[in-house]
Amino acid sequence: MEQLKHECGVAMIRLLKPLSYYEKKYGTWAYGFNKLYLMMEKQHNRGQEGAGIASVSLTNEPGTEYMFREKAEGKDAITEIFSRVTQDMAGELLMGHLRYSTTGKSGLTFVHPFLRRNNWRAKNLCLCGNFNMTNIDEVFQFLTAQGQSPRVYGDAYITLELMGHRLDREVERLFEEAKATGLKGLDITRYIDDHVDMANVLRKTMEHYDGGYVMCGLTGSGEMFSVRDPWGIRPAFYYRDDEIIALASERPVLQTTFDLQYEDIHELKPGEALIVHKNGESRLEQIMPTQQLSACSFERIYFSRGSDRDIYQERKRLGEQLTPAILKAIDGDVENTVFSYIPNTAEVAYYGMTDGFRQQGYNVRTEKVVWKDIKLRTFISANTERNDLAAHVYDISYGSLRPNEDNLVIIDDSIVRGTTLRESIFKILDRLHPKKIVMVSSSPQIRYPDYYGIDMARLEEFCAFRATMALIEERGLWQLVNDVYLACKRNSHSENHVRALYEPFTVDEINRKIVEMLRPTDMQAPIELVFQSIEGLHEACPNHPGDWYFTGHYPTPGGTRLVNQAFVNYYETTKK
Repeated sequence: MEQLKHECGVAMIRLLKPLSYYEKKYGTWAYGFNKLYLMMEKQHNRGQEGAGIASVSLTNEPGTEYMFREKAEGKDAITEIFSRVTQDMAGELLMGHLRYSTTGKSGLTFVHPFLRRNNWRAKNLCLCGNFNMTNIDEVFQFLTAQGQSPRVYGDAYITLELMGHRLDREVERLFEEAKATGLKGLDITRYIDDHVDMANVLRKTMEHYDGGYVMCGLTGSGEMFSVRDPWGIRPAFYYRDDEIIALASERPVLQTTFDLQYEDIHELKPGEALIVHKNGESRLEQIMPTQQLSACSFERIYFSRGSDRDIYQERKRLGEQLTPAILKAIDGDVENTVFSYIPNTAEVAYYGMTDGFRQQGYNVRTEKVVWKDIKLRTFISANTERNDLAAHVYDISYGSLRPNEDNLVIIDDSIVRGTTLRESIFKILDRLHPKKIVMVSSSPQIRYPDYYGIDMARLEEFCAFRATMALIEERGLWQLVNDVYLACKRNSHSENHVRALYEPFTVDEINRKIVEMLRPTDMQAPIELVFQSIEGLHEACPNHPGDWYFTGHYPTPGGTRLVNQAFVNYYETTKK
């Protein structure tokens, strides 16, 4: 309902046979690009602000281009960049990227991949990723202390320069090594190209970072790699056979693109890298020591495609586990209750919710109550008129329940800011005259910002936080606020001090205050909120324990530091 933007999606392909092999077998020189296009389209949900691709040819002679890149902005970026692909760009190494910005920085300059040029093939580096680094200030200072001067202040550019610097050192090490063995001229170049060890480069680069990431890259000499953060925050999946090696952000992307079974595909482990050498040999190598697993649960609830076998079942369980709380909210009156969902990402949780009632012997009534119309352009400047227009983005199925007799239960995957509920959903649902509206979230209350790739950066964005601050004001607990502020200022790395703000209140108390704040003044039907519990989340998604946006338990020191700073910013702004 309230669209959250995810950082990015990645796609990589290494063709292991000569290009002529694919043209003969599959009837087109563009086999690799066709597969890359499909992989990117299947991940369009992960980024619609821009897209980019890169390719490297291993056979082009000196004096001709061997490393290519195309980028474009906008929701049609994928189509645009592939329309520019020509046969000259054909290569054995292919990489694609889809972008959503969570930094506020937009424009073609910030669209991946990023390219670092050099006359030595082995020193050319092309980089893209699904990442958000929490300590970019420290990395920037490290680079500048060495005498470097990055042209752009951003985690992608700075990573390119840092990794490029380490790649330069690797090439220079091999140059001296080759000279020491008596090699000269082109033989030295060939030696370097044949012996580049990207594991060395990655270890020396990634040891500086705090954050969630899947970092992908190509070199001009034919190295390909992808490395995952040691907490496993961001996901990556890969497939290998004798024709191709492919990697993507989601498992079903590979299944669909290459007609594979679930078991054919493997997940890159935390801190692990998939490295493909120039000669096509591949290996998995542990780059960073594995930390406590914190795989992002929001990937399971919302971002990743629900066609994944495991995610589909997890989302059903998230809905099913809410059955007791919903039953309590409607006073057990299932007979006079209509169940529905807000399209479309909550649909699977809806199936689980209704299955849960049926398993208990209830005959549930289900309807498609809410429809999302075409996106209306809010070109009107006056705020009241803009809000009125926004209220018509959704519409209802008139006659789908009995006025003043039926309860209405609506499930969504998450309730973040509450803006759409206040400006649109509650108003249109009230037109059906339900006896009661029960708004259900298959995720727990979102209380804290994310700093690993989701565009939730400010505390005041969250309706749960705003409701908590309103309760604090009502009860005169401003000393608690001052204490939290001072703790955040004094010691920003040790623990998340913002958690203390929520401790005086129960989930139900915060729920009631959220309803009070979001309820339109002229609404008739009573509203109750039902959120997933933390325990229910972990039971449904046992292999993805990352829950910092709900609990405030950040997996890295950088996340803890940034949430404390977010409260400092909030406090100092509101005190002005």
